[in-house]
Amino acid sequence: MKRRSKPVLWFAALLLLSAWLAPVRAEAQQLDTIRDVLVRLLGCWKPPPLSQANPMDITVLVSFNRDGSILGRPRITHESEQASDHDRLQYRLAVMQALQRCTPLPFTEALGGAIAGRPFAVPFRTRKSTPKPTERRAWLTPKIL
Repeated sequence: MKRRSKPVLWFAALLLLSAWLAPVRAEAQQLDTIRDVLVRLLGCWKPPPLSQANPMDITVLVSFNRDGSILGRPRITHESEQASDHDRLQYRLAVMQALQRCTPLPFTEALGGAIAGRPFAVPFRTRKSTPKPTERRAWLTPKIL
C-alpha cells in the first residue's frame, strides 16, 4: 500500500512557509523612501487616451499625513502652455483619479513621520519625446584631392 503522507507533508510545509513569509511581503510593500512614493504615484496614473486629449505635462502639489492619506487639497502648479481647456480638464481628472486610487499610501513609520505635512510636487509627463536630430557629419567626411 502506498503512503500518502508525502503530498500532505509538502502541503503542510508550503502552508507554514507562506505563513512565515506573509509579514515579510507586507513589510516589502511599504514605502520607505521618497522615490518609492513617486514611483507608486506615477504607477497609479493612467493618462487620458489620445482620442480624448492631446499629450501634455501636468504637475500637482500634494501633502500627506503620517498614515498616507492626502492632507488638504492637491493643487495643480504646472500645465503645458499649448494645452486646450478640454485637455487640461481631462488631465486634471486623470491626476485626481490616480490620487484616489493610490491613497492612502503605506508609509513606514519613519517615512510617515518624516514627510507628514510636507508638500510633494509630482510631475506627470505624457509628451512624447522628440526624436534626436541626426548629426550632420559634413565636416568629418574625407576630402579627396
